[in-house]
Amino acid sequence: MTTKKSIGVGVISLGWMGRLHARAYRSVGERFPELGIEPRLVAAADPLEEAQRAATEDLGFERAHASYRELLADPSIEVVSICAPNYLHAEIALAAVEAGKPFWIEKPMGVSAEQARSVARAAQAAGLVTAVGFNYRHTPAIEYMRELARTGALGRLTNVRVWLIADYNSSPLSPLTWRASRDRAGAGVVPDLMSHGADLAQYVVGRIASVTAMTDTFITERPVPTTTGVGHSGFEIGEETGPVENEDYVAMLVRFDNGVLGTLESSRVSVGPRAEYVVEVYGTNGSARWNFERLNELEVCTTVDGGPTHGYTRAMANPAWGEWSRYQPAIGTSMGFDDLKSIEAAQFLRSVLTGEQLAPSAADAWCAAEVDEAVVASAADGRWHDVPHIELPTTFNR
Repeated sequence: MTTKKSIGVGVISLGWMGRLHARAYRSVGERFPELGIEPRLVAAADPLEEAQRAATEDLGFERAHASYRELLADPSIEVVSICAPNYLHAEIALAAVEAGKPFWIEKPMGVSAEQARSVARAAQAAGLVTAVGFNYRHTPAIEYMRELARTGALGRLTNVRVWLIADYNSSPLSPLTWRASRDRAGAGVVPDLMSHGADLAQYVVGRIASVTAMTDTFITERPVPTTTGVGHSGFEIGEETGPVENEDYVAMLVRFDNGVLGTLESSRVSVGPRAEYVVEVYGTNGSARWNFERLNELEVCTTVDGGPTHGYTRAMANPAWGEWSRYQPAIGTSMGFDDLKSIEAAQFLRSVLTGEQLAPSAADAWCAAEVDEAVVASAADGRWHDVPHIELPTTFNR
């Protein structure tokens, strides 16, 4: 019997995403046995006592800390997940770099492009591999869509449409959390949802070169929470209200380096769509469409004139697409959101083991932050803004 190598894991902040990271690490040994590793949940860090209790009693961590600095000082922790609110991301990531710990961080990597740049450069200078939570890339249907787009199966690419429309903040009684604060979140729906859309567009098509955008805030005040929740739920509210300081809607036009045009839209306050995250890519010989609400399906048309039955074929996820075969035994049986984070965990750990940057990197997060910043600037002055080139290599153009 082959003994697997243990790798010590620390998770910082145990909200919804931190708990999901813990579950994703635990799945790697089973789903990716060829890595020959067994992630060991050494410690979690969270200032809330209830989260510390959950870490050891529910999630299987060996110990829990109130301070992330205690966790980073632990020599038995070899890799770190950073799942704290946005305004803490850069601070914690830079501390992880100083401690020499490879890190997996949720996007955005800070509240500005400047913060993201400082983290990406520091990680590069320290020779650390990283991972960023662009989990929708790992959807098998998206992997196949990228293959169609990048190999010429759709002909010359002409345009893309991407929208991420959700209703998780559509009620005016949804609480005023840190996500509505410019100091703690930066912009609003732009880094929250649209950064995923920009990353997907770049992963499928190529680098976004310039943008023009408009934004608005449709719900301008929200009730102040009286209790702490997890993720977007579990809060109680009082009668006091406060101002929403950032946008909850964005629409943008983009030009890519390769001449492709795009339209992108995102909202966190739309009534109706639960998580309608859609990518459509069009070319001179065909097109493909994907919707996260049906993440195991891809609509494909690769014929310009197919006769009386011309149109889309609905294809189901299958062993030829990405990592699908690790999760389901038969076509038609679905993968889920948690599985995408499991793939992400495995990419991160494979990167750590090999020293090769395979997972979406801190440089990818910096690139996305530059897109976000150009969008915010364009919304303010109504002009086209170029997206600055970054000097570090990204993974979306590999």
